[in-house]
Amino acid sequence: MKNSRSDLFGLFHISKRNKFYGALKGCFLFLLSAGMSANAQDKPAHKLNVLIIGAHPDDPDERAGGSAYKWAQAGCNVLLVALTNGDAGHQSIKAKQLAKIRREEARRAGQVIGVKYITLDNHDGQLMPTYKNRLQVIKVIREHKADLVVFPRPYDYHPDHRYTGTLVLDAAYMVTVPTILPEVPFLEKNPLFLFMSDQFTHPEAFKADVAVAIDDVIEKKMDMLDQHRSQMYEWLPFNSGVLDQVPASDADRRVWLGKTWKEITSGTDGFRDKLAELYGQEKAASIHYCEAFQDSEYGERLTKENLNYYFPFLPPQR
Repeated sequence: MKNSRSDLFGLFHISKRNKFYGALKGCFLFLLSAGMSANAQDKPAHKLNVLIIGAHPDDPDERAGGSAYKWAQAGCNVLLVALTNGDAGHQSIKAKQLAKIRREEARRAGQVIGVKYITLDNHDGQLMPTYKNRLQVIKVIREHKADLVVFPRPYDYHPDHRYTGTLVLDAAYMVTVPTILPEVPFLEKNPLFLFMSDQFTHPEAFKADVAVAIDDVIEKKMDMLDQHRSQMYEWLPFNSGVLDQVPASDADRRVWLGKTWKEITSGTDGFRDKLAELYGQEKAASIHYCEAFQDSEYGERLTKENLNYYFPFLPPQR
């Protein structure tokens, strides 16, 4: 309804001189309130700065791509970051060329959900938890003014994954210390730091503090992974010994990707109780795909009281 608010104000002004003033005033206040309530439901009252950090281009998508899209849809400022350029992740493409390819693949993956996706220029397979690299992570967190940081646990088969977890944990408190990297303004409030899910049980298993249903955006997540073609259709199948199973055409590859990767990256095994707690038993029983996160206990803590603040797309928690 174009100019509806100004029309109502005009009607209100004219009606002051007649006997219907009281009724029209009530109508006006009701309609104005209803309009404001509807607008408030479109976007959350706050705009979160969400940062999702992985070791390689495609890591943020695999464990948090669906949630990233939901945060973006809710009006949050979402940034995806790979700490390495992925230049070792191929059976035949040379490092320099591969780094270019993977940076562009990541950029396109972010474009799929309308967010920025950047790749730092550290070599794949060589990431170490050095002070220099810690400063890189501190810089990224501060520049994004992150309210929420999602990242891998420091328990994983791949050293880059492990050290990404370590680097973020080492940066967590330091982002609030003014004398560390003083050229980048420090954060006055430490963000909430959440682990992505994984299947490793030593030294301790992942424990879901929140699980996000992503059935409604699972195809968007697959579209993100589809952009990482050097990985999804070349390197990972080669490394797994199934390269001969990858279809030739783009359309058939996309179908194959969905069948192969939906359960790997978004299965609900082990998260059904948490889904029931957040969505109710009936709804949880029908959920096929989800992404889960664990409070790292570094920085801000995730509580029942602030859960909807950080996850505005979850059902209201009481």
